[in-house]
Amino acid sequence: MPARLQAVLKRVGATIAGFSFAQKTVSVLALLVLALGVTGLSVWLSQPQYVPLFSGISASDASAITTQLHTDNVPYQLTDGGATILVPQAQVYQERLKAAAANLPSSSNQGYSLLDNMGVTTSEFQQDVTYKRAMEGELASTIDAMQGVKTASVKLAIPQPTVFTDQAQDPTASVFVDESAGTTLTPAQVQAIVHLVSSSTVGMKPTDVSVIDAAGNVLSTTGGTAAGSTGDQAKAYDSAVQSSVQSMLDKVLGSGNSTVVVSALMDNSTSTKTTDSYSIPTGAPQTSSSSQKETYTGTGAAAQSGVLGTSSTTNGVANTAANSGGNGSYSSDSTTSDNALNKTSVTQQIPAGGVQRQTVSVAVDSAAATKAGVSTSQLQTMVANASGIDTTRGDAVGVQLVNFSQANAQAAKQALAQAAAQTQQAQLDSWIRTGLIAAGIVVAMIVALLVFRRRRGNAEVDGGDRYEELAAPTLAFHQVTPPTVPLTTPPPSPVSIESEQRRAEIEQLAVDDPRRAADFLLSLMGEKETTP
Repeated sequence: MPARLQAVLKRVGATIAGFSFAQKTVSVLALLVLALGVTGLSVWLSQPQYVPLFSGISASDASAITTQLHTDNVPYQLTDGGATILVPQAQVYQERLKAAAANLPSSSNQGYSLLDNMGVTTSEFQQDVTYKRAMEGELASTIDAMQGVKTASVKLAIPQPTVFTDQAQDPTASVFVDESAGTTLTPAQVQAIVHLVSSSTVGMKPTDVSVIDAAGNVLSTTGGTAAGSTGDQAKAYDSAVQSSVQSMLDKVLGSGNSTVVVSALMDNSTSTKTTDSYSIPTGAPQTSSSSQKETYTGTGAAAQSGVLGTSSTTNGVANTAANSGGNGSYSSDSTTSDNALNKTSVTQQIPAGGVQRQTVSVAVDSAAATKAGVSTSQLQTMVANASGIDTTRGDAVGVQLVNFSQANAQAAKQALAQAAAQTQQAQLDSWIRTGLIAAGIVVAMIVALLVFRRRRGNAEVDGGDRYEELAAPTLAFHQVTPPTVPLTTPPPSPVSIESEQRRAEIEQLAVDDPRRAADFLLSLMGEKETTP
């Protein structure tokens, strides 16, 4: 072993030997923590990184794929309730190719691939059914690709074509959607599904599509209802009206001085309304015209004749009557003209969810109303305008001035005071704890510094005394006149034995503290040169 390396090892050993018990304990713990960290890091780095092999697959496909992975001795992990399979990144592409060769995962929505197996002898009925199945599969596959959709199924009801337009029916569709775990489809996504299905089928309108989820909730119904039931719509309407009225009253009376309750009755039925309107075009010619003229002359009674010297015209008819000896005459002209007319027909689909009737009940603290200077009639007018009250459909508004209970306000005030006191106490405790920790650290550092300085001072004193003790006999040893060596070697004298012990101690001191030993030897050499 090289001398330099031996010196370094000796110096390290000497340094460790000089550690106290606490320093040795801390050093051992630090080495253990370092070893554990290195071991954990190496284990984490040696583990493979898992990536998805397939996602959103059925239970049967997951079982077949995991069986294949067992056969290939490939580790895997299952997540998302078994719908996602994770494998090491280095083997993902190889396993995907093997799964594709085994036709995994199998797709239940075959789509237009069904048309590839049709033969020449296929009947028209089979062609229609196969084409409908292909459309259903394509639509289901497209909906499966949407975020949050686990599986989807589409059923189309396409009526037979007819030449009678009054008997023609629109096609309808029903969509079943199984949402992913922890996911809920938004109304925008539901409407997207509705428009996707309706736009893909000839003659289908968005109002002809219904969407249902796996829990049995109707997300969209035929007839144009929005996503959600009418009960949800009523709750949303009540909440919106109540929020607007309450916000207005809080600004007028102050927060907590009023309460609002809204109850709306929604219409659950859907209907179709057709309105016809007619107008005469400007400058249009007459399509047909007819005229009729009647004349009568004869003798009649005086009571049946007209008044002497009187004539009248009514609607283009001239009536002339004369009383002369009971004789009279009668003539009539009638003209009928037919003009061209414009006819406009408007058909309107009325979906469910319309408001049939609503009532608004408001309770106001009388003290707050008096302080704000508003009367009951003013409050009733403001509430009616803010909630959109329509008296023609039977809407009603009720505003009452009452004395609010102050128990809840007092309890809330006490709770706020207690919460503020607890917060202050917790902050004070945190400051005290932090201060104690900081003070403990400072005290520990001061104690460690004092102990270190004391040990260093003791070591310097002990080293100087030891060097002085060793120096006296050594100098004496160098100044002694060497005796005459006899012919026979005598046993070692006690002085020589003591000198050897001193020499060994000096060598040990040179190993423990080389710098001080070197200084001591230099001082000895200087004394030796000055000795006469």
